[in-house]
Amino acid sequence: MLARSITARFVKTKKSILLLGPRQVGKSTLIRSLKPDRLINLMDESLYLGYAKDPARLKRELSTIHGSAVIAIDEIQRVPALLNIVQLLLDEELKLRFFLTGSSARKLKRGQANLLPGRILVEHLDPLSYWELEGKLNLEKVLQIGSLPGIYLEDAETGAALLSSYGQTYLREEIQAEALIRNLGPYARFLDAAAEASGQWINYSKMSSDSEIPKETLRRFYSLLEDTLIVFRIPPWRTTVSKRRVSQRERFVFFDLGVRNALLGIHKSPLSSIEKGRLFEQWILLQIIAFIHAYQKEWHISSFRTDTGIEVDWVLETPSSVIGLECKWGKQVSHHDFNGLRTFEKFSRKPLRKIVIYTGTSDQQF
Repeated sequence: MLARSITARFVKTKKSILLLGPRQVGKSTLIRSLKPDRLINLMDESLYLGYAKDPARLKRELSTIHGSAVIAIDEIQRVPALLNIVQLLLDEELKLRFFLTGSSARKLKRGQANLLPGRILVEHLDPLSYWELEGKLNLEKVLQIGSLPGIYLEDAETGAALLSSYGQTYLREEIQAEALIRNLGPYARFLDAAAEASGQWINYSKMSSDSEIPKETLRRFYSLLEDTLIVFRIPPWRTTVSKRRVSQRERFVFFDLGVRNALLGIHKSPLSSIEKGRLFEQWILLQIIAFIHAYQKEWHISSFRTDTGIEVDWVLETPSSVIGLECKWGKQVSHHDFNGLRTFEKFSRKPLRKIVIYTGTSDQQF
């Protein structure tokens, strides 16, 4: 098992933790590696049914423990009421520490569970990152099949089969069922459209026309994927110091490139250079998000585009500066590649650091 960046913080803190992340990112593996005294896996149907019928059973069981203990509850969103029971147990000053995992903030909210219950830290786990893969990183492979641990570390044939199952079973069936979507047709068309549009500026009117899905339904479906941690919403960069118009369209990026490719059926075929360029840009964003989650950075991500089409791929705002990032799938970089960044510099409210990330082997300064 590859070491995960956030594990050290889990070991160091004495607080209870709610670990959020999509299915298959390695939440259960990480929690088991910490050797809890008791593990309750709510994917076990008999356990799920028992706690769903009687959530207070958890309090009765754990109140019999004398002394300190670490309790792990896997996929707690299946019985959201248990999160409130956990809070109650913590309030009673028992010597219990909880490791909780969940893959749907939506289910927890819908179950009226308290997502921020005082002494529970909320953490996020992403697919394997650049830093976690280290010497095992194969960029071409990551762009095609993503970096979910159980897929990336398998052989190519097995990984591709698992990806197909993920897209079909989880995204198309389980999430559809969770949202109580009665008409599967529009949702299925939306998933295909959303995968194709991953990383692009969203034009809801055009997408609605192309997919024959009302705009408000598209927005609801995107919120569903966001709440189930399948996509990240990237807002447009907003200016207050210029009269020049800046696009207010948002972008959505799938949490894993392999999952996105599987929805489009391109995870088994060679990718074109144009497709690699798009995916490389999204992969860089996913690494930034993983870094922010792993090291708890208070950074804000947005994307810049003027009404005339001048763009900067990603804008990263830190407490002290703004970083503009351009991503290029190529071995060479030139002065021209900084044009968008130079335009954006006129809008930035803070000192701007201009960076072009490319696939060449040397650092260069322009």
